[in-house]
Amino acid sequence: MTIVRDATLHQRILGDIEARIVSGEWPPGHRIPFEVDLAADYNCSRMTANKVLTQLAKSGLIERRKKSGSFVAQPRAQSAVLAIAEIEAEVQSLRLAYSHVVHAREKRRANASDKQRLELSEAASVLDITCIHHAGPAPFCLEERLISLATVPEAEAETFAKISPGTWLLKQVPWSAAENRISAVSADASVAGLLDIEKGTACLVIERRTWSPAGPVTSVRLTYPGDRHALVAKFAPGGEG
Repeated sequence: MTIVRDATLHQRILGDIEARIVSGEWPPGHRIPFEVDLAADYNCSRMTANKVLTQLAKSGLIERRKKSGSFVAQPRAQSAVLAIAEIEAEVQSLRLAYSHVVHAREKRRANASDKQRLELSEAASVLDITCIHHAGPAPFCLEERLISLATVPEAEAETFAKISPGTWLLKQVPWSAAENRISAVSADASVAGLLDIEKGTACLVIERRTWSPAGPVTSVRLTYPGDRHALVAKFAPGGEG
């Protein structure tokens, strides 16, 4: 009978916690009660409480931190690999408040690295911008972007304080071609500091370049903490034979 009772309690506790997370009553970052507290609240064994938390962690709803406890996990955004999505839309799809901060903005002559990134054949002016995008209070994405002022001269007058560079470009410049490069990296000290994560944290990096008929538009490096973003692509059968 004890086994049946514990199994029933397991489902009840699991359902209660899932409902609080999904409804938003317990938002991302909310501390889940400790095993001993769950056991006392539901009059069950600590083993039952532990099994519930383990199942929630495996499903991605919570994250367990050694010596700190369990917390509601940050939802993972999904975007199509070949689509150029707005980060604001990604955040809003998670039902979280969006904001961005321009960390650095500099107009300068293109150096050798800039020329390579933008495929510039000669020296030209570029706008070098670093933005931090937030989902709620937490950093969501680090944006490091170069804009070719030869192709998009009007960008020089834009501060990007009210609209992020990516969103502004999508509204202002019709692009004709794009290239994505996706990789996994460990956050260095600089990236870790800007994203408020531990140095060495696994991150997803999307490097994208776009062109218009007038020439190269932008090269951007988007860095997401690995547990906050996922890439999804849909494919259909094609080709001959």
